[in-house]
Amino acid sequence: MSETRIREEICRLGRSLFERGLTPGSSGNISVKLDDGGWLVTPTNASLGSLDPARMSRLGPDGRLTSGDAPTKEVPLHTALYQTRSAARAVVHLHSTHSVALSMLPEIDPRAALPPMTPYYLMKCGHTALLPYYRPGDPAVADAIKGLAGKYSSVLLANHGPVVSGDTLEAAVFAMEELEETAKLYLLLRGLNPRYLSPAQVKDLTKVFGLTLPEHDEHT
Repeated sequence: MSETRIREEICRLGRSLFERGLTPGSSGNISVKLDDGGWLVTPTNASLGSLDPARMSRLGPDGRLTSGDAPTKEVPLHTALYQTRSAARAVVHLHSTHSVALSMLPEIDPRAALPPMTPYYLMKCGHTALLPYYRPGDPAVADAIKGLAGKYSSVLLANHGPVVSGDTLEAAVFAMEELEETAKLYLLLRGLNPRYLSPAQVKDLTKVFGLTLPEHDEHT
């Protein structure tokens, strides 16, 4: 896909996320890695609902701005995911309501923020890690991401929002949507003793779809 098309896709999908209420105001950011080792990222203080393809921040392989508007303050977050997940070609970070709410609950397991509720959650997101709170743009979040050793494609930042990487921008967006819907399901069912997927069912999904999940004891 050409860089021009990638710029247009970032704008199209960003607008879709914004219009469906998945990230309000000027929150959220998207990046896509380019074939030359650089990447495109949404600018700082930009609404995903009104992005301009010509003003997208273009960073070189060294992470320095080469053209476009100043990039989002969350560049360290995106950089850490690209450095630790070699298959990652796109990163999406939102402030979606249900995922943020989930990140504040006291019972959440940092190794698996959500139980195995649906097959598509596991297929799109795998397990989701929960990281402690860091202020937006704090470079320390990059070290926290690196501490996950590339095992997670989906991460929740406590009191902040979800971050998802994918092998394409569309895949990252789809996984983000699945994470948000699963967080919504969890909140709807909280306290009702719902039936989750059994370890045998998770094992079957892993085998059939070739999933690679971080080691985690399922309490189902």
